[in-house]
Amino acid sequence: MVKNDMDKSKINTKTIASQNGIALLMVLWVLTILMVIALSFSSMTRTETYSTLSFKEGAEKKFIAEAGIERTIMELFYRIQNINMKAILEGSEVWKIDGTSYNGQIGEGNYSVRITDESGKVDINIITDANSDFLRNLFKNLGIPEDEVNVIVDCILDWKDPDDLLHLNGAEDDYYMSLPNPYKPKNANFDTLEELIMVKGITQEMLYGKGEQRGIIDFLTINSGRSQINLNAAPKEVLMAIPGMTPEIADAIINYRQDKEIKNIAEIQTILGANYSLMSSYITTAGSNTFTIDSIGYKESGKAGFGIRAGVIIEGNNEYRYFYYKSPAIIRQ
Repeated sequence: MVKNDMDKSKINTKTIASQNGIALLMVLWVLTILMVIALSFSSMTRTETYSTLSFKEGAEKKFIAEAGIERTIMELFYRIQNINMKAILEGSEVWKIDGTSYNGQIGEGNYSVRITDESGKVDINIITDANSDFLRNLFKNLGIPEDEVNVIVDCILDWKDPDDLLHLNGAEDDYYMSLPNPYKPKNANFDTLEELIMVKGITQEMLYGKGEQRGIIDFLTINSGRSQINLNAAPKEVLMAIPGMTPEIADAIINYRQDKEIKNIAEIQTILGANYSLMSSYITTAGSNTFTIDSIGYKESGKAGFGIRAGVIIEGNNEYRYFYYKSPAIIRQ
């Protein structure tokens, strides 16, 4: 009897120990699950917080960049009214339209803006066989190999001309319709510069640039409607594309216009020298009312900014209208 009681006692002790072990395992599993849930919630909360802060900062940069656009439009109106003033007080100078950078501050942010008169760019819709060297020179100066340049320029000409005749290095229906995703050349003028990406030979890196290298899109236009380049507005890359231009003459022109607008070609005749006869049909000092504005908004001391590129036509009676607006835009300084 005593032995049976002892055996029962041992069984009960084992049962209790087994139950305690199971309970302990269940507690450990519950704790593990709770820890995983807590960590997941903590990670999700942290991610949401950072996402919210990033969105907030991005929105602030965007508004700052938009403020830069509005400030620049105001400066364009001021420029029109004061460009011919003989005496302007220090600090009240008109802004240049050759891509010179200007900085401003608003609240805790700041913006960097630049204006380029479209008359200082190469209008690809005006390029023909007769003046295509202008475009070839520009592409070569931007570091594009000569054999690629010949293909690109001929393909641009074929893209926009109304016929199916091939230029020496060009492309028409046969090439474009043989692509994995076929399409036909437009056979008409370009409506946007982004359309260039569809032309044989032009890559995204070539069009938009990479790193600090600016793309060809920064020096081309479809809005000037002229074959001559405004010497007051052209960046050095475009100046160097003018037949007969040398680095020394281009630098001299840029230095000269730092202090004042070039009113007429005769004013810089000595700078152009003997090369004037080669340049004469390609240059002018007449501006336009069509401008590209690049604006980058920054928050406090942040390096990364939000870029906006806007095309603006200044009209009479202090009115203006956009013909292009890209937000965000990749803007290389």
